[in-house]
Amino acid sequence: MRWGVVVFPGSNCDRDCLFVLQQVLGREAIAIWHDERNLPPVDAVVLPGGFSYGDYLRSGAIAALSPIMAAVGRAARSGLPVLGICNGFQILCEAGLLPGALLTNADALFHCHPVHLRVESNCCLFTRGFASGEVVQMPIAHGQGRYYADPSTLDRLERSGSILFRYCDVHGERTREANPNGSVANIAGICNEEGNVVGLMPHPERACETLLASTDGLRLFHSLGSTPPEVEPGATYAGSAVR
Repeated sequence: MRWGVVVFPGSNCDRDCLFVLQQVLGREAIAIWHDERNLPPVDAVVLPGGFSYGDYLRSGAIAALSPIMAAVGRAARSGLPVLGICNGFQILCEAGLLPGALLTNADALFHCHPVHLRVESNCCLFTRGFASGEVVQMPIAHGQGRYYADPSTLDRLERSGSILFRYCDVHGERTREANPNGSVANIAGICNEEGNVVGLMPHPERACETLLASTDGLRLFHSLGSTPPEVEPGATYAGSAVR
C-alpha cells in the first residue's frame, strides 16, 4: 500500500507522518508538494498538522485553495481514503470535503497535552481497527480546534454515524471538563458519509510508539489495511444502512 503525505508551506507534522508510515508500519510513503496539480499513484492521502501558510486568514483557508487540493478533492469524491490531522482537518473543512468548521478554542489558549477519546464508530476505513465505545489516548496541539456545526448538520452527522471520536474522561464519560477546546458535542473527529474522508484534531502520529506513552494512534493508520468489523443488519456503515 502506497501513502502520500501532502506538504504545505508551514506543515510541521509531515515528517512525523512519513516516519510512522515508513519506519513503524513499513509502508511505502511519499511526500507530495502543495503546488502539484495531480496526485501521483497512491492508495491513501494524509493532510498533516502544522500551520499551513502561517494560518493567515483562517487556519487551513489558504491551503484549501492550493493546486493539490483540487486533485485531492477529485480523488476523495472517487473514493480515495483521505486523512486530515489537526491542520489537515481544518483544511478538509475549508475545502468542503467535510462539514463544519474549526474555531478558536473556547478559552483562546493553545492546548498541547494528551486527551482521552471515546470511539463512537468503528465503521469507517480509518477506525475499523478500534472497538466501538472504547477509550483511547492521543495528544492534541492546537489553538483553533473547537469543532462547530449547525444543528441540522450535527443531526446528519449523528444519524449517518459520521462522528468518530469524542473527547471524554478516562472512564469514557463525555464531560465539559474533558472537552479541551469547547467543541460542540465534544466532537474530536468525523468522517464524510461515504466513510473515506476523515478529519480529527488529535495527533495519531504522535501516539504510535511506546516511547510516546501511547500506541493507540497506530491503529488508525493500520485500520486502512485491516478487515472491516462485523456490522449487524440495520446498523450504520459509513453513512449507509447495512442490509
